[in-house]
Amino acid sequence: MDLGHDTLVWFSKSFGLFYLIALSIITVVYAYWPSNKKAFDRAAKSVLHKEDGP
Repeated sequence: MDLGHDTLVWFSKSFGLFYLIALSIITVVYAYWPSNKKAFDRAAKSVLHKEDGP
């Protein structure tokens, strides 16, 4: 294999791994951020309160 190709594949796999880890951490931090609790609670309860019938 070409050395340049192997290096590019290694870099893209490493960058993708770190990108997905960072994105996961950002998502978890956003979901558990204290100021977002009211909005998430309101959204969860709105589904139950808007039922028109069976």
